[in-house]
Amino acid sequence: MSKKTFTVGLCLCVATMMLAQTNPGGISANMLQQIEKSQKSSKADKAIFNAIASNSIDDLAKNFANQGTVDTYFSNETPSQNIHDQQSSGRCWMFTGMNVLRADFAKQHNDTLAVEFSHAYLFFYDQLEKANLMLQGVIDNAKKPMEDPTVQFFFKNPISDGGTFCGIADLTEKYGLVPMNVQPETYSSDNTKIMDRLVSSKLREYGLELRRMVASGKSKNAIKERKTEMLADIYHLLTLTIGEPAKEFTYTFTDKNGKAVGEAHKYTPQTFYEATVGKKLNGTFIMVMNDPRRPYYKTFEVEYDRHTYDGHNWTYLNLPMEEIAKLAIASIKDGHKMYSSYDVGKQLDRKRGYMDVDNFDYATLMGTTFNMNKADRISTFDSGSTHAMTLTAVDMDKNGSPKKWKVENSWGPTYGQKGCLIMTNNWFNEYMFRLVVNKKYATQKILDAASQKPTMVTPDDPLFLEDN
Repeated sequence: MSKKTFTVGLCLCVATMMLAQTNPGGISANMLQQIEKSQKSSKADKAIFNAIASNSIDDLAKNFANQGTVDTYFSNETPSQNIHDQQSSGRCWMFTGMNVLRADFAKQHNDTLAVEFSHAYLFFYDQLEKANLMLQGVIDNAKKPMEDPTVQFFFKNPISDGGTFCGIADLTEKYGLVPMNVQPETYSSDNTKIMDRLVSSKLREYGLELRRMVASGKSKNAIKERKTEMLADIYHLLTLTIGEPAKEFTYTFTDKNGKAVGEAHKYTPQTFYEATVGKKLNGTFIMVMNDPRRPYYKTFEVEYDRHTYDGHNWTYLNLPMEEIAKLAIASIKDGHKMYSSYDVGKQLDRKRGYMDVDNFDYATLMGTTFNMNKADRISTFDSGSTHAMTLTAVDMDKNGSPKKWKVENSWGPTYGQKGCLIMTNNWFNEYMFRLVVNKKYATQKILDAASQKPTMVTPDDPLFLEDN
């Protein structure tokens, strides 16, 4: 045998041994062969590949039988209002919450007055409060190792533009509200990505410094003073990006057409809050969710899921969808819109602003099945609450059962159905997760369940992520 032949044989042997030594559970050469042999080649598959290679999967999977004109009639609908646009920000929770507040104000005045609240104003204090929540959270857990899950939670998520209705309640009660024309949007409030990155980086730097101060035995007062200096720096960053928050202004209320009603008055954010909201929000509402993984009529509190350190965590009562629908219907019939959250990306026909479980037939196009139920999708992170919208209308059949629902969205007035989205009740049951509703629409059974001591859960659950 020649040296060359021996060398080639040795290389082949080594290569074979390497394939044979694949760790159990890996894709071996034999397994790959089985996978390849199982593929059934057909003219139909070739045609489908050619189509998918040059087109959007959604366009090809669109169910033509479901492409009729969208029925826009609703048997029960609250009065319409201007549609806003959150732009490239995660502030859907704020837009939705303020939609509810301004709709309640209009109803209180029999739709003779209208108000538009500044999102930029409240966003300033939202970011400042979240910065303090992060820094104080770092201080509270400074003696734990960096690898501790709670410590990593604060450093991984030092700040965000997402949120929940708790932020609306806590922030407005603490800082008040101002009209939209008093503090308009800036580029950074509409486009938060770079601002968020810079503030997050600074907070991580400050978090490390605070941990070192605790480790070196600095006094609580010294740490508090240093944290105040750090927040002053964050405040300055926010003034450069969002603008100095308004402290006093003159304002004249208008009707829906923008015509002045009454005389101009001077306001502070707090007195404007009194003039438009007029009461504390905390204590007036309950937050309900549908999580089929967990027992119904039980409450759950999400640890650290709040906007202010001295504020309220999200606390949910878990209910069947039938009960949630009853609460929503009662509120709509009484003329009140609601904060609600969804997995909005599932089965959304963006062109028509229409959501139905049969909008897209991915299974037939791909030659497979998608059989997970709602609980399965949540458990595997396939679905969860991602986007808040204002629930505004329901269409009922002759037996009083809901057929479809309508929400005001915050993606601008030209998106979908004049800024709104319409969803079938089947879609609502599968992809609606959270609702904030006034306590007066709840039964005593629901109120009693909501008042029980909650079970604490962590914010990394797919159903407890922030709306953005």
